[in-house]
Amino acid sequence: MSQIDVHGLAKHYRVHRKAAGFMGSVRSFFQRQYQNVKAVDDIGFQIEEGEVVGFLGPNGAGKTTTLKVLSGLLHPTAGRARILGFTPHERQSSFLKQITLVMGQKNQLNWDLPAMESFIVNQAIYDIPVDAFRQTLAELTELLDLDPLVDKQVRKLSLGERMKCELAAALLHRPRVLFLDEPTIGLDVVMQTRIRQFVAEYNRRYGATVILTSHYMADVTALCKRVLVIDHGKLIYDGDLRAMIARLAPYKVLKLILRSPVTCEALSPYGQVVDCNGLRAVIRVPRETATRAAAQLLGAVDVDDVTIEEPPVEAIVSELFDRGQVDDAPTQREGAGNAP
Repeated sequence: MSQIDVHGLAKHYRVHRKAAGFMGSVRSFFQRQYQNVKAVDDIGFQIEEGEVVGFLGPNGAGKTTTLKVLSGLLHPTAGRARILGFTPHERQSSFLKQITLVMGQKNQLNWDLPAMESFIVNQAIYDIPVDAFRQTLAELTELLDLDPLVDKQVRKLSLGERMKCELAAALLHRPRVLFLDEPTIGLDVVMQTRIRQFVAEYNRRYGATVILTSHYMADVTALCKRVLVIDHGKLIYDGDLRAMIARLAPYKVLKLILRSPVTCEALSPYGQVVDCNGLRAVIRVPRETATRAAAQLLGAVDVDDVTIEEPPVEAIVSELFDRGQVDDAPTQREGAGNAP
């Protein structure tokens, strides 16, 4: 039995529309007009125990709304979802004690108190036995290096330090299902890496099932083999991440810092020149020849530094949106369709 089982899920909102200006306000007062917004529109998928699945899409695509429905914060308009055998919007205590929702832009810690005080509150909320609380807190402290942080007032922590404490607070009850909504947003590269390592280790240690939303390709490629892609509330891809990248972005990006300017024509033999401006240049090269092209450029051009990068997730997903779906790849994996 799948830990997350979603069929025909939809969440629609009735939104008030008003014309601009004073007269628009007057007309709206006597005759209100509404629009039906389909935030999530008839999606379905299944996720097995221990899977870490990326949930991708642009702002407003329906990612956060879906996670809120799956975590029980919102009641679906149509369809059904079963998480660990529970119906999320019923918000049974035994369900809530097995899941967690972490939102990178929301704060659950008390701003004016040390993080440890919030940890103790969560212990009481989830009715965690003292021994289990101490053991889990010790493990999370080790994994996240929390020793110097837990006794500091939360408002005095940096964004990265606060996010580590947020994760610890959300995981004290050892949830079996994690919904992570942009957990690394706004963090520097070093802290992003540490958060990714922590999520991977938590998954390995406890076998937790994870749905992760992120605009950072590094988060997704480091943690997820499978991705769900949503656009305008509809699921347009469900499958292997590498297969999607190989089909939609069969190239890597070389970023050059030059010691002296070169022309675009001088760089064009090595790949598709995307940008060439003064002492910086960006070149797309076939994925399989990226290392060789970088080596050739180092020998032929006065290069101070060169990096080989994956294309940004926005570019790949945008390509997917333009196509509607990946050629020859179903939007639903076998056995994960909308039919119950």
